[in-house]
Amino acid sequence: MSLSAAENPSSAAGNLRLSWAAPATRWEEAAPLGNGRIGAMAFGGADARYALNDSTLWSGTPDGPARALSDVIAAGAGPARLAEVRAALDADDVRRAEDLLMAFEGPYSQEYLPLGDLHVRIKDAEPDDPARILDLDDAVLLETLRIPGGTLRRRSWVSAPAQVLVIEIEADAEFTASVALTTPLHTDGLVVRDGGMTLGVVAPIDGAPLHEGPLQTPLRYADDEGYDAFAAASVAWRTDGRVEVTADGVAVHGARRLLIFLSSSSRAASWWAGASEEEWRNVSRETIRNRAAEQADAAARREASTLFDEHVADRRRLTRARFAIGGRREGTWDVERDLLRGDDLALKTTVIAEFGAYLLASCSRAGSPAANLQGIWNAELRPAWSSNYTININTEMNYWAAPVLGLDDSFEPLLALVEKLAENGADVARELYGARGWVAHHNSDVWGWALPVGDGHGAPSWAIWMMGGVWLTHNLWDAYEFGGDRDLLRARIWPVLRGAVEFTLDWLVPDADGRLRTSPSTSPENSFFASDGEGTAIGLTSASDLLLVQGLLERALQAIDALDLDDPTLAAEITSALGALAPVGIRADGRISEWSADVVEVEPLHRHLTPALGMYPLEVTTRERTPELFDAGIRLLDARGPGAMGWSWAWKIALRARIGDGETAASLLDEALTPFDGDATRHGPVDGSEWGGLLPNLFSTHPPFQIDANLGFPAAIAEMFVQSHGGVVRLLPALPVAWTTGEVQGIGVRTGLVADVAWSEGHLTEAILHNRLAEDRTVDVEHDGHRVTLTVPAGGTLSVPVGAVSVIGASDAR
Repeated sequence: MSLSAAENPSSAAGNLRLSWAAPATRWEEAAPLGNGRIGAMAFGGADARYALNDSTLWSGTPDGPARALSDVIAAGAGPARLAEVRAALDADDVRRAEDLLMAFEGPYSQEYLPLGDLHVRIKDAEPDDPARILDLDDAVLLETLRIPGGTLRRRSWVSAPAQVLVIEIEADAEFTASVALTTPLHTDGLVVRDGGMTLGVVAPIDGAPLHEGPLQTPLRYADDEGYDAFAAASVAWRTDGRVEVTADGVAVHGARRLLIFLSSSSRAASWWAGASEEEWRNVSRETIRNRAAEQADAAARREASTLFDEHVADRRRLTRARFAIGGRREGTWDVERDLLRGDDLALKTTVIAEFGAYLLASCSRAGSPAANLQGIWNAELRPAWSSNYTININTEMNYWAAPVLGLDDSFEPLLALVEKLAENGADVARELYGARGWVAHHNSDVWGWALPVGDGHGAPSWAIWMMGGVWLTHNLWDAYEFGGDRDLLRARIWPVLRGAVEFTLDWLVPDADGRLRTSPSTSPENSFFASDGEGTAIGLTSASDLLLVQGLLERALQAIDALDLDDPTLAAEITSALGALAPVGIRADGRISEWSADVVEVEPLHRHLTPALGMYPLEVTTRERTPELFDAGIRLLDARGPGAMGWSWAWKIALRARIGDGETAASLLDEALTPFDGDATRHGPVDGSEWGGLLPNLFSTHPPFQIDANLGFPAAIAEMFVQSHGGVVRLLPALPVAWTTGEVQGIGVRTGLVADVAWSEGHLTEAILHNRLAEDRTVDVEHDGHRVTLTVPAGGTLSVPVGAVSVIGASDAR
């Protein structure tokens, strides 16, 4: 049995809460808190550790991408070398093409780093049961500890309005506590002031990825690069006890109340916010320290109850969507008993969808960098894959749910990242490929890295891929389609969309028959057997290239029409390219052909589903528009089989939902939501031969942990209940038979609508469409195989006349 709200008065009735019986003993058990900029993994207990992150704290320098591009060009890369690569591929000399392409690889993108640890120790305290409760609706961690003579209660949250981590401790007996602040990075002194302390932190100017193996200096610190990589963490406190300064912080004696406020600042934050080079270069370390201290001190001057109410109001305005699959949502669910070891898949699916929404709202907020491979939570100096932006699926998946769940504030950092990528990527497109527009490849970082990575020895299967920017623009288009904001489209999305189109038009080259193709081309991160019998990733025109390009060009025409742009030359170029684009092939066995030739894959069960991206997240490949290719996509999914690791599961679930296969989607969810009982710190093989699962804190692991699956799950789950591609709103298109009852609210629909859907005994019982826009919206709505055209008035709502009718079954939908 789960705890009811009445049994747990410390949590608000109606909220969804996660509980753990004991404090965390390792990072994978800690509870994530965040406001987009400040991240904290809260361990809880008497010796409470808060593992801290600041979203702007990365290795590297702002001019690193430009310097790397100059070095790559000096080493021989450029349009002439590209022509040699293409000639080698046309001559089927793939090995020469591979050798030539090594010159295009720059060094690696930079690493996302930990800020440090805040330790709050309560003397002679014992945790109560449950030891920790994470309230997902209020975004607060609740704890109760037993102390001599009484009880101590602690609330921890990270406020976006106040830009601080708040720890509120109250007890009905006196207690003794200590507060310490440490960092694994280089330090520039801990200064204790009246009512607070500030720690100076120096980040490395270069970091080598962990997969490069043991290096003598994997993190390089220096101050001779013209950039001072300085940051600061500052703590303020307010207490009724007596404060004593110690070697690493302070001790508090005889207190019944202790309030702790932590904030941070960095030079990189000024750069990210758009300060001029003179401003971010010349700001002093003292100024950065003072910025952090002033935020902490400002919070300390306010009442904790006011800060908390302000925080809760801010969080509740963010998340529009609600899931209640199986009819249950609210309550306090024991993570180990009810979720990791429980057998109620509907409940587990509800919680993992809500948890994903919670995480995205916590790790991505306007004004801060985009969510990386670990969101904003990382404790390692050399995290897996540098905890960077991997833009051949992972960054895109991080944001699939944002427009669907109405997390508009969480989406803005991705747009800001793409804008920085486009700025650097314009130089890369021109210098490396002789092309207009802008390009991005496999990896990026906070500095907007746009070059190929690999340092001259990276495998082409992942290092040589020119479609990273193209794919990211599809996320931006989704934000427009779901939100309907033409002003956003005109001011920010269209400029980067246009640049991606210009690069694409220049990147396409004709084959002997005049059909446009991409060369060189890879299909992330798969390989095939070349004519010499050995594996390679380099070829001509992968299916994913064609689908991404087709989707981009079609959406560009839609944008030109929506904005009524007078650009006949560009429109004509796009229309001509679309007409000449090579078709996606179908193999002899009926599957989508991943490459232009019917070759044999090195990994038939490959974790990437890029040949099917036209089905999801795009809508290029549909049953109505391309029935043969759609069926070939289903055969590809069947051949790839069940799950492998977190993000691959999330994608497979979304694809199965898109094709109406709710039973397989539920089966994949059941796999993905099982506990991972292996070593979470060991890096599993990337070939998918060892499956991941959920960690004790519900993070999904590869292993190791990546957040893309957690953020991808809610988008995939929402797709089972409401779809809106191809101009049609589909209600309960992939409902598993076992999920007889439930309700979802606030699911975004393309054209600016929002849908609420309820069902009972397998029958659709209610559907309401809300129009957020100031103009009427007319849509086709489909359920039970029938379609009706409805007009939802501007700013109004409309009940869909559904009745208690049978829902399309998964077998019928296929």
